[in-house]
Amino acid sequence: MTNKRNLPIVLLATTISSFTTPFMGSSVNVALPMIAHDFSMNALTISWVASSFLLAAAITLVPLGRLADIYGRKIFFLSGSLIFALSSLFCIWSQTEAFFIAMRVVQGIGGAMIFSTGTAMLISAYPPGERGRILGINIAAVYIGLTCGPFIGGLLTQHMGWKTIFIFNAVLGAAAAGLSILVAKEQQTEARGEGFDLAGSLLYAATLFSLMYGFSQLPSPEGGALIATGILCFIFFIRQQLTRPFPLLNINLFLDNRVFAYSNLAALINYCATFAITFILSLYLQHVKLLTPSQTGVVLVIEPLLQAIFSPSAGRLSDRYEPRIISSIGMSLTVIGLAGLIFIASDTHLYYIAACLAILGIGFALFSSPNVNAIMSSVDNKFYGVASAMQATMRLVGQMLSMGIAMLVFAWIIGDKSITNENEALLIISSRLIFGILTVTCIFGIFASFARGRVHKE
Repeated sequence: MTNKRNLPIVLLATTISSFTTPFMGSSVNVALPMIAHDFSMNALTISWVASSFLLAAAITLVPLGRLADIYGRKIFFLSGSLIFALSSLFCIWSQTEAFFIAMRVVQGIGGAMIFSTGTAMLISAYPPGERGRILGINIAAVYIGLTCGPFIGGLLTQHMGWKTIFIFNAVLGAAAAGLSILVAKEQQTEARGEGFDLAGSLLYAATLFSLMYGFSQLPSPEGGALIATGILCFIFFIRQQLTRPFPLLNINLFLDNRVFAYSNLAALINYCATFAITFILSLYLQHVKLLTPSQTGVVLVIEPLLQAIFSPSAGRLSDRYEPRIISSIGMSLTVIGLAGLIFIASDTHLYYIAACLAILGIGFALFSSPNVNAIMSSVDNKFYGVASAMQATMRLVGQMLSMGIAMLVFAWIIGDKSITNENEALLIISSRLIFGILTVTCIFGIFASFARGRVHKE
């Protein structure tokens, strides 16, 4: 898309969608205790309120990104926004936890259509010298969504009920769809006319489902069997992709492109180490510190607020300086913030929690914008959809693994008990162990971030 009149509309449409999906996730986290109460969910079932969305989105992201590269990104963005809006409305009409989680799955598919096209549309529209700045604005919208989510979600949940969160998201999804209609017809994509690898898509879906769902079922034997199945499917998928004339995922992007490979690995580790933070602290603040949903939102707003403030600056810096330097500094700050949360207890002061969240917010801002800029700048135009989908897949798989770690620790320490004020000791033990695991995970991310190599030419 080279029409300059397109630029503000593309930016606004993708910015609204970038705001909406994280807003949904962070606002729902605050509402989890009330949702659990209404549907009588236990600790493990409530984890699937978040995990079902992530699993569905992760499985469909790369196939949908490839289809968007072939048939056009605008139609997929529009369709995804409509699906997201409609499924949000169906969530409020749920009478059972099964139907509610099923609608979260549909939301995930709609979200995948948005994730796999939004960044690609931006990169296609703007020249290389402006990518860091535009991606910084777009990612700032993500963090503004994360910022507003706990606060607005807490207010809505406390005063009007959790269903109003989904009504709010339905309106935002419809707005993004309406704006995307105004976008002028896009130029023919370079991948148009190429074949779609259906067999590879099925193998890819089987791989991710087996690995991610299996991880969530550990330490049961079924979980181990699913993970083994996932590894086997992954081996077949790689071999199959290497022989396809038009593969779902060009494996050479990873084999021959060091920047692309290590940037995606760094994103995977970063999201794995950070996504469960809001989930755990939401439960801790409401069940241990006895805060209301709106008070919890005020505390949790600190991290994404700082992310929103610093992301545009970090994006601009990555246009001038090597993204690996800025991202590695950000990952190091994230380790410090995570390490601080290992020591939370029932008498931990809220100022201490706030300080840890502030460090995490700045660290994540410094990491994310430069990392996305590195990923998208390392590939040709014909791979923008797949690259956009892949970096979003790394985010969602990382988030799912993060939730999997939390669910595994909950299953081990809390079991099938409900999370209540009476079980606060078990919740604190679980939280400290989870934060310890996430801290160690994030340390490896520093090395992956720094090992990616140079993006800018001399």
